[in-house]
Amino acid sequence: MTVLDDRTTAATWPAAYPQGYAVVDVETTGLARDDRIVSAAVYRLDAQGNVEDHWYTLVNPERDPGPVWIHGLTSDVLEGAPLFAEIAAEFAARLDGRVLVAHNAMFDWQMIAREYARAQSAAPVRQRLCTIALAKELALPLPNHKLESLAAHFGVVQQRAHHALDDARVLAEAFRPSLHAAAERNVRLPLLECRPLTEWASTPTQPRAGHPSPYRAGSWRPSRKRPSCPYPNPGRYESDKPLKQGMRVAFSGDTSIDRELLEDRTVEAGLHVATSVSRLTSLLVTNDPDSATSKTLKARSFGTPVVDEAAYTQLLRDVTPADG
Repeated sequence: MTVLDDRTTAATWPAAYPQGYAVVDVETTGLARDDRIVSAAVYRLDAQGNVEDHWYTLVNPERDPGPVWIHGLTSDVLEGAPLFAEIAAEFAARLDGRVLVAHNAMFDWQMIAREYARAQSAAPVRQRLCTIALAKELALPLPNHKLESLAAHFGVVQQRAHHALDDARVLAEAFRPSLHAAAERNVRLPLLECRPLTEWASTPTQPRAGHPSPYRAGSWRPSRKRPSCPYPNPGRYESDKPLKQGMRVAFSGDTSIDRELLEDRTVEAGLHVATSVSRLTSLLVTNDPDSATSKTLKARSFGTPVVDEAAYTQLLRDVTPADG
């Protein structure tokens, strides 16, 4: 792959590209909405992807550390670490005014947004860029979309996998040639909007770091089960008409209200939360209708109505009772 040199960069760099990036990696206690960050790293890059500085911190998750066999951070190590609220300002300063870059950026962004919501604040991030999506845009010949495969493609050596600082370093080193390849071909960067959470429903916390962990390698946390919707599906949502109890509502992408809280409100209104989009789906709620997620693509193919979060929260205020 041809990579631009510095002389070519100054003359041909696309004007529409962002002026700075924050390459981020977070290690967490798990994958669920109530899981917490245990470490975070940021590499700040300039407009051409050159490293400006880096930062790393441990975070006390105020509960068990989860999969220690993955991230290596035990309760003893995390017990004296700062709480997220104590590092939130410094973290925010390193994100401010930059595009957040991560490998599977949706996950990192949601974990970060939830931590800031718990701290009654918001991360100063307006856009994110997923390096998996960028690799697809560039049609890189990767065997899979793991970080180690992206790193190997660009000759970047991983030293400590699943250590936030080293993962962020590896990603920063692989992102720069990806960015230059995109600039050389004038490829549109797959930038997506980030919506900070505006509401957060607290859930009971697990034991504080320093207490024994109930996790074991290979264990799975049970997913939350919702009661079945008691009303029949009345069909698709029609524009300029109210929602009706029993309608099947699917969600895709970021929401400014915490997703589970939004789903709780949906269930309380007598609607059915659909985990996928089918011909029976009444409505898809997404703030990014032009994205190429499986749900938005299916919604287009089925002709499923689509509204954004703001419109949906207005519709939730006046849901028509089910027939009979």
